[in-house]
Amino acid sequence: MRWLAFLLVPALFAGLALSTGALPFKLGVPGLCALLLLGMLPRSPEGRRRELWSVIAAFGMSMVGDYFLSSRRGHVHYFEVGIAAFFVAHLGYLRYSLLNGRLHRLALVVLTVVFLPYFALALAPAIHGGALWVAVLLYLLISCIGLAAAVGLKSPAGAKGFYVAGIGLVVASDTIISFNEFLHWRALNGWILPTYYLAQLAITTSILLRSDPRPDCRTSPESRGASQSPG
Repeated sequence: MRWLAFLLVPALFAGLALSTGALPFKLGVPGLCALLLLGMLPRSPEGRRRELWSVIAAFGMSMVGDYFLSSRRGHVHYFEVGIAAFFVAHLGYLRYSLLNGRLHRLALVVLTVVFLPYFALALAPAIHGGALWVAVLLYLLISCIGLAAAVGLKSPAGAKGFYVAGIGLVVASDTIISFNEFLHWRALNGWILPTYYLAQLAITTSILLRSDPRPDCRTSPESRGASQSPG
């Protein structure tokens, strides 16, 4: 639990990023969250380390995506590169969820029922270029799958709640970006970065709340029983 206090540092960077718009502060939010998880690696069993590396990699790819989206003025393909980086970040979050649970099928059905018509009726007609059309569709699908997997996470209620909220906020931030980029509806633009930073803080909080590492998944039942036997 003592690790939670260190979240004040990326939270401070989030506030500075929102107030100044400076790229180092923007990159610092996911970067510092990743450093917190790196600090947990030495005291974690190997199975737990694989989970942590999935989210650390996701935060790293988020930094890449942040750089390209923040620097894309005058660069034609930086937006697509940013989408690709965040797509890989979603894969990291998804791997963490599946290592600790399963895909929640009902949630996936609900999400696809909402987002696929949104893509077909609103986004697709507004997207010019076949490659970007495919990229946005794939990104939408991985977002739905990732959030459904988060709902299927098997963790204590508090940790699960923060993780679902975190992935949900990522999806919310991305949806607002799609309003701005493709539909030119900018009423919610002020929420893009706050929801994004809150997402990273919530995901990190969820993992830190799981303060008791689960047993290494490669440990056999016999060896666990032997370790618990007296003498």
